[in-house]
Amino acid sequence: MSEQDIQALAEYLMQTGVTNLSIRERRVLERLASRVHRAHLGDMADRLTFGERLADQVARFGGSWSFITIFIGVLAAWAAFNTWAVPKEIFDPYPFVFLNLLLSMLAALQAPIIMMSQNRQAARDRLAAARDYEVNLKAESDIVGLHEKLDALRSHELAELLRRHQAQLDTLLELVRRQAQTP
Repeated sequence: MSEQDIQALAEYLMQTGVTNLSIRERRVLERLASRVHRAHLGDMADRLTFGERLADQVARFGGSWSFITIFIGVLAAWAAFNTWAVPKEIFDPYPFVFLNLLLSMLAALQAPIIMMSQNRQAARDRLAAARDYEVNLKAESDIVGLHEKLDALRSHELAELLRRHQAQLDTLLELVRRQAQTP
């Protein structure tokens, strides 16, 4: 059964005013209908634009050891070349002002891109937490149902034991009455 079928069934049952369902079953149906609706919205939210995919890739690469290794290599090569090259070929002498400018621009661009990616990840985490909560609610509902069944079984067993006990008492009373009547 597809999610659309489940949603249609749940909405139909809720709209027809099903009177023979317990409150717990109605809550489960309401949660099921809202879960399907939210899951559909979550699927739409997963369709990322080019800029969002690019931001995720930049954040993924910018937070990796590959980036750190390449970045250290480029900085070391830059510093080595501009320190030991023939003075005529040096394009950024020792305080490396141009390198500082490039690093500042890189940080100014990279920080908001990483923040955009983190915001989207936080939204995905909230959606996952909401789904986990729904699973926990369903499990709790199932556990309550199991407790109700166990309680019904226990009460049925107790009623049967009481009935048997009463039958034994009736038999004993009948025996005592018969014994009292015999001379």
